[in-house]
Amino acid sequence: MATLSRNDRRLKRHARVRKDVFGTPEKPRLCVFRSNSNISAQIIDDVHGVTLASASSLDKELKAEIANGGNKEAAAKVGKAVGERALAKGIKEVAFDRGGYLYHGRVKELADGAREAGLEF
Repeated sequence: MATLSRNDRRLKRHARVRKDVFGTPEKPRLCVFRSNSNISAQIIDDVHGVTLASASSLDKELKAEIANGGNKEAAAKVGKAVGERALAKGIKEVAFDRGGYLYHGRVKELADGAREAGLEF
């Protein structure tokens, strides 16, 4: 049996978590994706299959403030930005989907930034 790559193992974990985490219009899903050099977050309504709000370290407004998109400071700013954009659309409560990543480091900083902006989860 061939060994699975690190990303394949993450995708298996993500699929296992996604069985239970589902975004509704009342409580959408805050989904995190991180690469080595950037991080992004989306607030998704899975019932209608639409993205309600998003933020990334590649966004023009954030890229000016962020020197390196792959660190904890960038993750906190992305979390705060996605939280502010969600509140502007009337979204206060979300279900957190860590995307198969450990809740540690950049993922935790993004979550803390979103909570700081006013999101509840």
